[in-house]
Amino acid sequence: QLQLVESGGGLVQPGGSLRLFCKVSGFSLEHYAIGWFRQAPGKEREAVSCISASTGRFDYADSVNGRFNIFKDAAENMAYLDMDNLNPEDTGVYYCAADGVSDRTRCVFREYEYSYWGQGTQVTVSS
Repeated sequence: QLQLVESGGGLVQPGGSLRLFCKVSGFSLEHYAIGWFRQAPGKEREAVSCISASTGRFDYADSVNGRFNIFKDAAENMAYLDMDNLNPEDTGVYYCAADGVSDRTRCVFREYEYSYWGQGTQVTVSS
């Protein structure tokens, strides 16, 4: 079965940085796209970034473009999200998820396309 486990969240001051980790099992990152999503208190979950299975394509939400970087190491079964210059609006529970369809040539921001989800890791940006 496909499983994902997030880690790396925590409390950080505005302007700080964090690296989030997504350890996957039961599938290869060479065949399934990964998306990062977040949910702030009182708000709906939103897409943050995604990376394709094998084509090297990636995407970022406008709100994080230039500050966040997504990458993966398929050999280590690990996907990452580097977050820089964090602000309080970045606060929320961050989830990684795997596409429900294998071998897409691009990743997508449509949440319903992702069938496999981790439990999330809390990121709090506050003074």
